[in-house]
Amino acid sequence: MTEWVIETHQLRKVYRSYLRRRSLVAVDSLNLRVPAGCVFGFLGPNGAGKTTTIMMLLGNVYPTSGSFRIFGRAIHDISVRRRIGFLPEKFQFHELLTAEELLWFHGRLAGMDRHALARRVPEVLEQVGLLERARSRVREFSKGMQQRLGIAQAILHDPDLIILDEPTSALDPLGRRDVRDLIVRLKSRGKTVFLNSHLLSEVEMVCDEVAIMRAGKVQRQGSLDALLQVHPVVDVELRSPSEGVVQAVREVATVLSENGTRFTAEVQREEEIPLLARRIVEAGGELVRFVPRRESLEDLFVRVVEESS
Repeated sequence: MTEWVIETHQLRKVYRSYLRRRSLVAVDSLNLRVPAGCVFGFLGPNGAGKTTTIMMLLGNVYPTSGSFRIFGRAIHDISVRRRIGFLPEKFQFHELLTAEELLWFHGRLAGMDRHALARRVPEVLEQVGLLERARSRVREFSKGMQQRLGIAQAILHDPDLIILDEPTSALDPLGRRDVRDLIVRLKSRGKTVFLNSHLLSEVEMVCDEVAIMRAGKVQRQGSLDALLQVHPVVDVELRSPSEGVVQAVREVATVLSENGTRFTAEVQREEEIPLLARRIVEAGGELVRFVPRRESLEDLFVRVVEESS
């Protein structure tokens, strides 16, 4: 039986403006199921309702209707809250504290004792690459270093659910790779990571499942393998295409786009890709380029958002 870390049922949030006599539906009939021990990507364009959803899951915003449970229990249960780590997108830390002092402060707020903090603080600082700056003040840190520190405080108390809101937005490529590696390590330890990010290439590298939102509703949800299992697409470039070649292509594939000597064709099954190449050659076509490709998460994201607009 699958253990669901997050379950929402018809979750809805409406912001009402009594002065303007208007309402904004931020989240509409949201049904999510996030299994334990996975990395779950929560995606959508700006204004899709992702941050409002996260705030409801954390108990910081009350839903208008619907319900949700974390680890099978209500969020106001203190034992549930202690199992959650959170990095907000827009964070502000006490600039006069050192990195070490800041983590001790957050650890004490989380109910950690001194023995646990003495062990965990240097441990998490090393995991995010800041151990050598443990006694530097936060005001001396770059935006990227502060983001690393934010991740350290999110995992300090060894939570079972880690909610990360744009955790790599200020990091350079090396920093993003380090965070990816950290997420993979957390998953290997049975942790569940709920990841909101606009960097879709990063999401595709680490996530097991994703949900794509638009205008407060989930448009697609499922495992990455299932969502990206669409008909194969081939990018083709010919030296000088003729009508006979184009006709031969249309007999075995659907032409999605054409641009002079180049076109993109879709076949029904991967096994039909060699047949497409053979038909082109038999019809007298000279292949310059023939590149099968899999739909990326970015391709899927753009397609879903445009279809639902």
